[in-house]
Amino acid sequence: MSFRSQKLINADDTLFIFIDHQPQMAFGVTSIDRQTLKNNTVALAKAAKLFNVPIILTAVETESFSGYIWPELLDVVRQKPIERTSMNSWDSDELVAQVKASGKKKLVIAALWTEACLLFPTLCAIEEGFEIYFVTDASGGTSLEAHDAAIRRMEQAGAHPLTTINALLELQRDWAHRDTYNGVMDIVREHFGAYGMGVDYAYTMVHKAPQRGAFPHEAPHPEGH
Repeated sequence: MSFRSQKLINADDTLFIFIDHQPQMAFGVTSIDRQTLKNNTVALAKAAKLFNVPIILTAVETESFSGYIWPELLDVVRQKPIERTSMNSWDSDELVAQVKASGKKKLVIAALWTEACLLFPTLCAIEEGFEIYFVTDASGGTSLEAHDAAIRRMEQAGAHPLTTINALLELQRDWAHRDTYNGVMDIVREHFGAYGMGVDYAYTMVHKAPQRGAFPHEAPHPEGH
């Protein structure tokens, strides 16, 4: 049996919140490569769905400024976002009501931008007694300095930094949990670069599993090899 640590996120005591992953907000991000940002955000959402962790999705000024939430993210989450005008999502009565109704005290938050839409609700939620885990590589700031300064401020207030792969592996924790094992491997192979390539190699070359592509690589077998 896996040790149930209160210092780690667990699927049954955690709520994920995705804040303002919208085109115009992403245009302003310079602290992280924007394709990497999208990749990580979608992977994080897939992790939440795999482990049946509830998700809240929120957007700001969609039609007047920010544009529609990334379709790749919406296709995973498949729920209507909470629409806001305030930079601080904790100003949204609907969002706060949903958070409190969930009964979860651990909130995993990713947002654009780090220095506003991640920082503000993090500090407010901590004031109300929530334990906050913010995902650094599924969030982005208008500069690296702004991103880093916001991270320091959140850490000083008691929030905990995570990365996307950190969150995925923390939810899995034990490879003996076979009900989620294959799903985790699917996310790893699709989204996590060298790690995923290594998994593909081990599956096919070591364990002789079939290739996962729709059009497999058929290699010649020269005489004597």
